[in-house]
Amino acid sequence: MNQDSPAVSSDVPPADAAALSLEHLLNHLPGVVYRCERSYPWRMQYISPGVEKLTGYPPAAFSAGAAMTFGSLIHPDDREMASRVVEEALKQGQPFQLTYRIRCADGACKWVWEQGAALVAEDGTVTIQGFIGDFTRVRRADLKVMEQASLLDKARDAIVVIGADARISYWNRGAERLYGWSAGEAEGQRLCDLLYEDQAAFQSAYDTTMAEGDWRGEQCQRRRDGTLAHTDSRWTLVEPGNGNGNGATRKIMSISTDISERKQHEDKIFRLAFYDALTELPNRANLLDHLRRALIGSARSGKFGALMFCDLDHFKTLNDTHGHAAGDMLLQAAARRLEQSVREADMVARLGGDEFVILIAPQDDTREAAAMQAEAVANKIVAAMAAPFKLADFSYSVSASIGMVLLSGGSDTVESALKQADSAMYQAKASGRNTFRFYDPKMQAALFARAELENGLQRALRNNEFLLYYQPQMDDNNHVTGAEALLRWCLPNGELRLPKDFIHTAEETDLIVEIGMWVLKTACRQLAIWQRQPDTAHLTLSVNVSARQFVEPDLVAMTEAILRQTGADPRGLKFELTESLVVTDFAHTAQQMKALRKLGISFSLDDFGTGYSSLVCLRNLPIDQLKIDHSFMRGVLTDRNDAAIVRSIIALSGSLGLQVIAEGVETLGQRQFLSDAGCFAYQGYLYEQAITEEHFSRFARSAH
Repeated sequence: MNQDSPAVSSDVPPADAAALSLEHLLNHLPGVVYRCERSYPWRMQYISPGVEKLTGYPPAAFSAGAAMTFGSLIHPDDREMASRVVEEALKQGQPFQLTYRIRCADGACKWVWEQGAALVAEDGTVTIQGFIGDFTRVRRADLKVMEQASLLDKARDAIVVIGADARISYWNRGAERLYGWSAGEAEGQRLCDLLYEDQAAFQSAYDTTMAEGDWRGEQCQRRRDGTLAHTDSRWTLVEPGNGNGNGATRKIMSISTDISERKQHEDKIFRLAFYDALTELPNRANLLDHLRRALIGSARSGKFGALMFCDLDHFKTLNDTHGHAAGDMLLQAAARRLEQSVREADMVARLGGDEFVILIAPQDDTREAAAMQAEAVANKIVAAMAAPFKLADFSYSVSASIGMVLLSGGSDTVESALKQADSAMYQAKASGRNTFRFYDPKMQAALFARAELENGLQRALRNNEFLLYYQPQMDDNNHVTGAEALLRWCLPNGELRLPKDFIHTAEETDLIVEIGMWVLKTACRQLAIWQRQPDTAHLTLSVNVSARQFVEPDLVAMTEAILRQTGADPRGLKFELTESLVVTDFAHTAQQMKALRKLGISFSLDDFGTGYSSLVCLRNLPIDQLKIDHSFMRGVLTDRNDAAIVRSIIALSGSLGLQVIAEGVETLGQRQFLSDAGCFAYQGYLYEQAITEEHFSRFARSAH
């Protein structure tokens, strides 16, 4: 604009009527609305009456012909900055925003906040329109905080000021020393992002300070080098004016004292009090505390745990022959092996000397389950100690004697548990060392019996003590159609043991897989013999397959190899599977069954109706036959529910196109019920019990 511009006045209307309406509205704002020339010193074309309240000068003082401009009020130290900010924004076509100081008519200095933008008229003339507000109160509040903080700039404590947005606006030298970042690096960043790994800790302190005005507590904060600093911090809320400012002007000043060294001393004292200095394992005091709490938890939950005393055998010999330094090395190495033998929830402690204690957390619902868990841990420890220890320039072998007692919070005390476990440990030593013993005689007897049974099964496999018996399967004309192969164990003394006496133990170990393969090979060998004889060539043979055996990845390949070795036609072989096996891993079961079906093997679903039967299984798996469990047959003539279930299974089989056979048929009445309901295949004592191959062959020929 040129010097002939009209005088500036609040009563002189702008050329544009729409702008007039807007400016009249803006006149009521607590600030100054203006329009001025494009370039510094920004001579005014229009300025609102609010300028007199802000500066003490009337609007006419800034007329085009007046000697004074608004730019002349800007503090000399801020003029260059203000001109540069405005010019750079206008060159980029962006609005501008800045704060600076002005000198008022009464000589006072005020801080103002200005924002504006360029306007282009139809004739191409460019002007600036903007708004100026009083920023003094906010700025003084900031300065007050800064002044308070600067008084302690040389203090040892870290002083940090953040706004309501958590961004750092002040960072003293103490903060630089404590955290490692300079003020230039820290200011502008969010405090929670810079110092806190635990965001919840920051948020809790922030929310409390904002709500209550202050907060104090210990915090763990991150240094620049990645280490952690423990601090004792005090946060204070600073508000402008009388404390009724809005949230945007609130500041939080924190003063933090480094207590890392004190915390290290506290941790050291704690470790000396509750941890063994040599092995770094929990010590006796720590163990007693955890054992007491475990017993309380056991009493509340009803769950069982175990306490184990572990003593290294012949440890004194090492100390006597190689010195205490070698003994210390062995104890440290043994401690690591013990830790690797337990679960994360369990505890390994050192009582002193070569005595260690393992606390198995109460997590098992029964004493038997807790005993099995303790036995598993004891076996791991014995195995872990079997490998020689490398000690400096020589190797040394030791073993461990372990005493165990089951924990039940309802009946045990800390003292009794420790005494009983110690007593059981001496029983282990008296039994030859390198073993473990339960304090409970009944539990120990059960453990011995289980171990003896497992050893016996291994011997039975080696010495070929297993036999297969065959129970006939009949049709409605009393003809033998096949048999189910049933396992028997013939002890060296001639006693015959049934699967119910040993199969559960076999399933808990990998022995069931080896036993299952023996059964399959023996059954296929017998099936091949029948298939070569005209009187028995039509017979099928059913073999029970355990869940553990069925998940073996090489089951199909091994089955194919057995069929090839024995020469058995797989069309005469039937695998009996239980419902639990089918639903445990449906996808894998389906894959295995389809592969076996390609070999020619058929499938019978055993004990149908006793588990959680799924029609999806019947629809999607290649099942040929359902087998009605003998438990339903006992009540089929006297219990309406059993009768209804049996009829339903028979009807379901028919609708799905499946064969159906009933086991446990013992009376003619049961057989007649089944026949009337549509079941024409039977197995049970009405015909014959499980018999040897020789007896079965005679029976099959006589019933042919």
